[in-house]
Amino acid sequence: MINLKINNIPVYVEDGATVLEAARSIGIKIPTLCHLKGISELGACRVCVVEVKGMRNLVAACEYPAQEGMEVFTNTPRVLNSRKTTIELILSDHRKDCLSCERNTNCELQRLSHKYDCDSHRFEGSTRDFVFDDSTDYLVRDNSKCILCRRCIAVCKRQQGVGVIGANERGFATHVACPFDMKLSDTPCVGCGQCINVCPTGALQEKEELTRVQEALADPHKYTVVGYAPSVRAALAEAFDMPMGTNCQGKINTALRYIGFDKVFDVNSSADFTIMEEAHELAERIGKGGVLPMFTSCCPGWINHIQKNYPDLLPNLSSCKSPQQMFGALVKHVFGKIANVAAKGIFVVTVMPCTAKKGEKHRTFTDGLADVDAVITTRELAALCKENGILLNELPDGEPDRPFGEYSGAGAIFGATGGVMEAALRTAVNILQPDMRVAPLEFTEVRGLKGVKAASYVIAGKTIKVAVVNGLNNVNAVCDAVRKGECDFHFIEVMTCPGGCVMGGGQPIRATIVKHKAEVAAARAQVLYSADKAMYTRRSHNNSDLKKIYADYLGDPCGNEAHHLLHTSYRALPKYVKE
Repeated sequence: MINLKINNIPVYVEDGATVLEAARSIGIKIPTLCHLKGISELGACRVCVVEVKGMRNLVAACEYPAQEGMEVFTNTPRVLNSRKTTIELILSDHRKDCLSCERNTNCELQRLSHKYDCDSHRFEGSTRDFVFDDSTDYLVRDNSKCILCRRCIAVCKRQQGVGVIGANERGFATHVACPFDMKLSDTPCVGCGQCINVCPTGALQEKEELTRVQEALADPHKYTVVGYAPSVRAALAEAFDMPMGTNCQGKINTALRYIGFDKVFDVNSSADFTIMEEAHELAERIGKGGVLPMFTSCCPGWINHIQKNYPDLLPNLSSCKSPQQMFGALVKHVFGKIANVAAKGIFVVTVMPCTAKKGEKHRTFTDGLADVDAVITTRELAALCKENGILLNELPDGEPDRPFGEYSGAGAIFGATGGVMEAALRTAVNILQPDMRVAPLEFTEVRGLKGVKAASYVIAGKTIKVAVVNGLNNVNAVCDAVRKGECDFHFIEVMTCPGGCVMGGGQPIRATIVKHKAEVAAARAQVLYSADKAMYTRRSHNNSDLKKIYADYLGDPCGNEAHHLLHTSYRALPKYVKE
């Protein structure tokens, strides 16, 4: 342990702590723009500089180690003037269209500029040649708003293990881009959107689809249907200043009706269908000696990753569509028959915590029709609500429409890492050992935020080994082990984003100080587990609407009609696309 003083206040911290961490331990907030604990600790932005007694130069608090007897000052005139000048220099090369920017009022640069009373025009002069990249279906990079903090570079490489962006050129010409200034669509980018969530400004944003949704809502010839993912209800409240960990499910149903959708369904319901198909597929592979381990196929970022980087493992993928794509197929081709609405006249919108879902909507078609027509993120739903004058926290709770409004607790937990596995096990146990008198309900071994979790269960006299992995860096390690034949799992759940969908690239952006102080992933996941625990029906195969739809329209799980609507196939994709 180390003794030091910060602003003449005694501080006692562990050896190895930085000055930034030492200050935060006593409630002193030193501003940062580039720092992300454990991911990006470069000291690149120089906004966190502090004065250390006996040292000539100011030091970056985020990387400078606390030392025995050190005396640190965070608010001297010299420090404050340095921070202000640094921010003003950043502003000199920044497109200052704050009022029309997506990040207006939620921009870290904007907040610091206001805090330090900066003059945005103090340093006028040349600006860089800015790069604008909207080549993908899911993300836009606007370098006119980039401040070269390098957070996106760090999260892409160090957390996700993808590393498709970096700092190109040197000096004043430095800019963040892909190698050789390639388009993002030509790289192994998987579309996870984690770079958006760490960007302090509006340099990175999801590809906007609200315009298409609003046009569809205004078109009298379109029957608009919307469904939202499990994780959306666990995070949307944060965009309306409600406490983190608030379940706003009922208010979402009401808001979507106020906005004007003809039907409001819940993607939790199609998560139950996914479990039915996936669990039966797993049981069939185990029983008939199919390709094992079987990987889940719910996460589009993971699908992009395996197609580009592990094409030899594609036979291990479940052939099930994701809950989003199943939702669209079921709405158009089952609900359409129930409501007597032509499938081609139904416009399906999904609300997702994930940016990669925007690309996934182009992946699967049924009878020549796209399963899903438009995908908006949780952030975009918040913007749509605000544009329509909807005050979410003041809305009454509403119920979703049927038949795709009923769901089980298993469907509810899909958004947390381990949730798909636990939901599948609840049904797989019933399939593999239908005579079991008291089937297990909770499989807590696969819960939690650990990057890789493993467990084994004895079912019908067989030991079933499972694994849960989240975060692409961890995924690579597991895939390498499978490729080498070094693991004997039967079933592996994969989620691209650390913590699962609750931390998807389309979720509300939290200030970095909040990410340091609170486990956002744990708070959001708890919303889903609490919802599961409160449900009367907690196993997917007990969903009464699901059973009726199988009986009336789909036949047996994994049967011909179910396979036609709810399954797909995958092919290898090149890592890089040559011009």
